[in-house]
Amino acid sequence: MDNPISTEAGDVMFMSEYRHTADTKGRLIIPAKFREEIGEQFYLTRGLDGCLFLFPEKEWEEFEGKLRQLPVTFNKDARQFVRFFTTGATNGQFDKQGRILIPQTLREFADIQKEVVVAGSLNKLEIWSKERWDAANSFDNMDNIASNLQELGFNF
Repeated sequence: MDNPISTEAGDVMFMSEYRHTADTKGRLIIPAKFREEIGEQFYLTRGLDGCLFLFPEKEWEEFEGKLRQLPVTFNKDARQFVRFFTTGATNGQFDKQGRILIPQTLREFADIQKEVVVAGSLNKLEIWSKERWDAANSFDNMDNIASNLQELGFNF
């Protein structure tokens, strides 16, 4: 299955990966199957592991709510965590060709130049430079990762 599906609760779940190119202005086509589930508005921000996160509006609001619960007044890590996601965040809409505009600061953060991987990651999209995607996601160590997750209570 290469498209987002709706869960029983009506939440979106993004799956699959697509390879595209960004133009010199930082515009990137988001696959139509993803655009349908994202809706009119989205939020784009720094992600973990050197990628960008693209949240549908509803998912961003839930994420923002969790950030607001952090003890930012007295906890430096909480303040830095909130800053990491919010200072680079931007909201946007698709243009008529189904493209998004990735601001220069976010392109620099994710080292996005031309070749890009758009990967579904449950409630959000991850946008990677092809080079970083290939380096970070070899999937050669999945047996060890599965074992570590089992220790955290994940069983399948």
